[in-house]
Amino acid sequence: MEATPPAMSFSLLGSAAPILAPRVGKLALPGRKATATPHHVPLTSRGTVPHIAHDVIRDHTAINSLYVGLEDFIEKKSPAVYKTPAAAHESPLKKFTCVAEDMPLILGPRRFPAIPCPPANTSNSIALLTSVGFRQLPSSEYIEAVRKLRPDIIVGMADLANKEPGNKRRAKMVDRTHAWTTEALDKMYGDSVPEEAKPKASFFAPILPLDNAQQSLYLEDLESEFRWDISGLALYHSASLEFVPESLSGLPRLLFSEPETPHTVLREISLGADLLTTPFVGESSDAGIVLEFTFPAPAPKESSTKPRPLGVDMWSPEHATDTSPLTEGCQCYSCKNYHRAYVHHLLMAKEMTAWALIQMHNFHVMDLFFAGIRESIQRGTYEDDVYVFNRAYSSSMPKSTGQGPRLRGYQLPANGSNQPLRMPKAYGQLDHAKQKYTESQIATPDTDASGLEEHGFAKKV
Repeated sequence: MEATPPAMSFSLLGSAAPILAPRVGKLALPGRKATATPHHVPLTSRGTVPHIAHDVIRDHTAINSLYVGLEDFIEKKSPAVYKTPAAAHESPLKKFTCVAEDMPLILGPRRFPAIPCPPANTSNSIALLTSVGFRQLPSSEYIEAVRKLRPDIIVGMADLANKEPGNKRRAKMVDRTHAWTTEALDKMYGDSVPEEAKPKASFFAPILPLDNAQQSLYLEDLESEFRWDISGLALYHSASLEFVPESLSGLPRLLFSEPETPHTVLREISLGADLLTTPFVGESSDAGIVLEFTFPAPAPKESSTKPRPLGVDMWSPEHATDTSPLTEGCQCYSCKNYHRAYVHHLLMAKEMTAWALIQMHNFHVMDLFFAGIRESIQRGTYEDDVYVFNRAYSSSMPKSTGQGPRLRGYQLPANGSNQPLRMPKAYGQLDHAKQKYTESQIATPDTDASGLEEHGFAKKV
């Protein structure tokens, strides 16, 4: 029998920082690439970063972790991902999605950002939106999926509300999340589970976006009963970082947030976030926006009083003959091999290579951005650098003037009483023909012969 590999390790560099403070660390998984924190976790669609294939990720980016949602793969009763052949030391999920074995893979029940589902969560399941419609994911099925797919990090199920919850709903959220966490840890890592049957994955316990008092019992159990079974914390609002108990402060914190700009990212890191999701990177690439910011911010130009833009709209006609790189001095694959005029031409031609080149560049910008953040924290100049950055750059992303790529299926609005139909009506042609026939008819004035002659419809003989 193969020996159990050592557990995930997370070490903070320097002295232990207080709860609400930026910190630098290193997250290491056995046989996987180590991740320096703070860092961002790229989001995937069906296991792939939109626009760029896994060989491109390996050869032309510094991406070293991925997040996938189980709802991307279980649209059928017997999902193909569960049938993927794999050796005992391999992950069927990684083989199914062609992810390199040394790439840390984080699995959660839902993709992020999750699209709200009209069906409500139940006491033992959460609602999902698959490519063929809505369904429920029981907690027992999620545990079984973890056993079969063998990811590197598991994000526990959480009962999250689609809108601001009331008092009764909040109580349900806590009770359900508490019960699901207890069930998952007991069935995966409990004393009754044989050692060879225990998942090698690390478990990140969810913390709800609620006040500390509303989930105090749950947090107490995380501190005492579950402390040695959890390897990290998954949070869904930056304010929740304040509620991390002191005894759990040494665990890595994965923050599922939707920052609109890098300014928000800097604020969340200042509160102690270690790993963050940054959906605006993919949204910018979809919009044809080339990110153009660095941290720390460069010295301002003497002649300029306006803040620098955070990006450049490549749809703009001014780039049609511009043979300069996407960003001057950038060493990414896109900037070293192509120029703005070429990318602008690809966008105008709706060629998918355009979004691939922009996506590679934007991830390179984010990698340098987080590297600068880590260096700034270690130098002890983070607060001053954030202040300069906020003054140097615009507080909003630039507007796109073009049309993005084709939407993925789950991005389309759901059918419903207040939603537009995804497809036009199939039987609209007859109504359209009837309207055209009516418009083609000459209206006859309601008058006598004199009136018809006066309007030019007849002539008296």
